[in-house]
Amino acid sequence: MIRKLEQYDHLSGAERQLLEDAFVRQRAVAKGEHMVREGDRPTESTVLISGFAARYNVLRNGKRQITALHVPGDFVDLHSFLVKTMDHAVMAVTPCTIGMVPHETLRRISENHPHVARLLAVNIAVDAAIHRQWIVAMGRRSALEHAAHLLCELFVRLQVVGLTMDNSFRLPLTQEELGDTLGLSTVHVNRVVQDLRKDGLITWRGETVVIEDWSRLRQLAEFDPTFLSLEAEPR
Repeated sequence: MIRKLEQYDHLSGAERQLLEDAFVRQRAVAKGEHMVREGDRPTESTVLISGFAARYNVLRNGKRQITALHVPGDFVDLHSFLVKTMDHAVMAVTPCTIGMVPHETLRRISENHPHVARLLAVNIAVDAAIHRQWIVAMGRRSALEHAAHLLCELFVRLQVVGLTMDNSFRLPLTQEELGDTLGLSTVHVNRVVQDLRKDGLITWRGETVVIEDWSRLRQLAEFDPTFLSLEAEPR
């Protein structure tokens, strides 16, 4: 989390220590277990330390739409400090480790440490920017372009927290979960992934995605990482 925040602006040693001390405990979360449930009123916010998690909503007919994918370093519900009642759920896609930051601690940070509070606000703003990109992709990009944009986004986000190796990264999503993310059937997802492979853009074996041609994949997706606010500047 600290490494991610330092992409936005410099943190002093004291500010780093403040953030480290904000965690009251860690715990393991099993695959499929909820970190947050719709309707919850959390008194703590959750940071994903390891593993992958998904934010989602379920319709009356049982169909699920994944509205965010969380990677290590992400606050999965920093906004719960502000909005209180959760209108979605967050579930572990893999076995995860999470850290808990009490809302009372966040309140003290917001009142007494404005620079850290601003960086946490940037974190919320970037979450919103990712959502906007997902809306654009869902509404206006082809399935192939949408999938390409998602892979570009995840690669860059994982690169920031040191979880890529050369041009490869771990993506432990089933085709059903990928379908719920892209709004596609599993059959359509399989076809899209095969097309990306045939075009020489990626290889995908098990849980490992290798980007074979970053330039062409980025061009296909029209991917511009500006929305991730990765250029450090005074906040």
